Amino acid sequence: MLIDELIQEGYLKTTLIIEAFRKINRADFLSGEKDEAELNIPLPIGFGQTISQPLTVAFMLELLQPEPGDKILDIGSGSGWTSALLAYTVSQKELKSKIKEQRANISGKVYAIETIPELKEFGEKNVAKYNFIKKGIAEFICADGSKGYSKEAPFDKILCSAAVQKKIPEAWKEQLNLGGRLVTPIGSSIWLLVKKSEGEFEEREHPGFAFVPLIEGK
Repeated sequence: MLIDELIQEGYLKTTLIIEAFRKINRADFLSGEKDEAELNIPLPIGFGQTISQPLTVAFMLELLQPEPGDKILDIGSGSGWTSALLAYTVSQKELKSKIKEQRANISGKVYAIETIPELKEFGEKNVAKYNFIKKGIAEFICADGSKGYSKEAPFDKILCSAAVQKKIPEAWKEQLNLGGRLVTPIGSSIWLLVKKSEGEFEEREHPGFAFVPLIEGK
């Protein structure tokens, strides 16, 4: 199976993220042939957008390190697959790592932003198959993701699945909690930013990927 290959190759490492990949079926988020879900390639979902390659999603989620109780902003939610994976991780009650005790009873939530109305509806419908929307664990918004989502900021984690071309929007940095993690492509590299203090970030670049560009300004 594809998931086992991703584990063997070292892309999937964290128990909770592996659980999410096993529980959330990629086939439920495709607009085409369901038997293509096991292929380790990006697949079209219409409007010039894709559902990302599983290897890439695994790599980005391992950098993001979503945990139970996290409030996460998912920018460029598209098919809803990453939103559902994140919703699974944030909604688990059992603590999988050393999270502060006061967070044990906090319910996590994923805010999924998509600028294309038809894809927002497509992703929302797909994620609804897992009851995450009915339970209030995931919420979909049709808006310009480059501006973040100030209404619900700050966030513990921010994930963008489309490439910004020059620099990370300041709104994302401002809307991230201290200690929070931001994972986004810039051009053909995946970047991890960890917020150390206001205006100070630890940054790491991982080159060698390909993404559709982030649609801005709508």
